[in-house]
Amino acid sequence: MGNNYELYKVFYWAAKTGSLSQAAKALYLTQPSVSHAIKQLEESFGVTLFYRNAKGVELTQEGAVLYSYIEQSQILIARAEEKMAALKNLESGELRIGGSDSLFKHYVLPYLEQFHEQHPGVKLHLNHGTTPEIISFLKEGRIDLGVVRMPIVDPQLQVTESFQLQDCFVAGARYAHLKDAVLPLDKLLQYPIILFSRNSRARMTITELFQSYGYSIKPEIEVGSVDLLIEFAKRGLGISYVTREFVSKELEEGSLFEVRIDVPLPPSHVGILTMSNMPLSSAASGFIELIR
Repeated sequence: MGNNYELYKVFYWAAKTGSLSQAAKALYLTQPSVSHAIKQLEESFGVTLFYRNAKGVELTQEGAVLYSYIEQSQILIARAEEKMAALKNLESGELRIGGSDSLFKHYVLPYLEQFHEQHPGVKLHLNHGTTPEIISFLKEGRIDLGVVRMPIVDPQLQVTESFQLQDCFVAGARYAHLKDAVLPLDKLLQYPIILFSRNSRARMTITELFQSYGYSIKPEIEVGSVDLLIEFAKRGLGISYVTREFVSKELEEGSLFEVRIDVPLPPSHVGILTMSNMPLSSAASGFIELIR
């Protein structure tokens, strides 16, 4: 027996105020429709819920039992409404983001700081991973959005292009003699090359680029983080392939310089991934607005 929620609302206000006219006023209804709603409830349960008295209405024993439950539900509904308003206004909730360490550190962090200052009530959860891992996290519902390098073609994902990065080769003082040179690819390959070990988008891009010119780029050293790519190049262990924006400080202070080659390196784009068919939380929408 499923009664309409509206009937319970009428019952709640009649019991709370002890008056059908007050209930009608609170709910913007006519008094006859309030009486009718209560009659419907009484008929569906087969019990009398109210006694009529001089002042208005009073709960019967059965009515009091029903009221004890309905009152709890009304309190929960009111709380739910408050909670939804808080989520909408970004006073609470959580923001779960996936990305690579380097993108978090060099790109996402300033936006996260800004977002946290504006909405200190929203909890932040960061999940680190490679692009394929980030896509899995998203599809499993473990994160609300991912920040990854493009291109991503997946019908289940919505991609918002965000900004552009430029990869380049860099070296430290040990290779200072290359500072003003422009190296052909075969000359570059005579030096020890340091690449990111994991199956990253940047690694795939440079491998494909060299292949397109008929060369195979085999790294002398493979490392698992951008910080190590930078550190190894500074210490003269070889020439690292990194994202220029991630070494801007080192290039400025001169601990690294860019090793130029005679072919153009394509820029790479970073995008924000979300699930196509899932509504975004207010926190995720707010963050995307900020970062775009």
